[in-house]
Amino acid sequence: MGRGDAASPDRGGSAGGASGLPWLGAEPARDRFAPGLFTRPVEQVARALLGARLIATIGGARTAGVIVETEAYGGADDPASHAATRTGRTRRNATMFGPPFRAYVYRSYGMHWCVNVVTGAEGDAQAVLLRGLEPLEGGEHMGRRRRDRRPLAAGPGRLCEAMGIDGSLDGHDLSAPPLLLVPGWAVPDARVGVSGRVGVKMAAHWPVRFYVLGSSGVSRTLHRTESA
Repeated sequence: MGRGDAASPDRGGSAGGASGLPWLGAEPARDRFAPGLFTRPVEQVARALLGARLIATIGGARTAGVIVETEAYGGADDPASHAATRTGRTRRNATMFGPPFRAYVYRSYGMHWCVNVVTGAEGDAQAVLLRGLEPLEGGEHMGRRRRDRRPLAAGPGRLCEAMGIDGSLDGHDLSAPPLLLVPGWAVPDARVGVSGRVGVKMAAHWPVRFYVLGSSGVSRTLHRTESA
């Protein structure tokens, strides 16, 4: 799985700095996820989660953001996955094996928390790494947690720090507080970039990273291959 990316370049800006993004000045267009979405192939889920919202109420502070960058990880046949054949099921990766729609939270290189959404049928380890979001609510709390460093949540390590997510939420059901994953806005294909993975050595070239073009919450845009 990817690194925390705490040292990736500062892209700066704010959600209002980009034009044409569906969440600017508009209410969420969706009130529920498509039936069966989270048992589909993990790459499809990763693309579909762009525009969804992550809402956390942690330490008395409510924060929310729109997901603008994801990365898909499969199971035994994915050499970059924590559930690759060489690893199998371990205490660390057990949450990846299901049930779906749970948070898989792990420590990256002993420094940064990273949060994933578990997908696939129970026992079929898959997960979508949440790599970046644009703040929608509670920016003051995110800034305090990040000690006013910018960007607030571009990169998986920054995202978790800004939202107050840590290992205590591993295995958490994302349909219940304090951490919720809820529908948001549809992102058109013309606004989606696809690239290889960031921060891994194995299968780094696989085109399973999805991001919203022009969003300040994207950690980086290197190796863009095509629109989705």
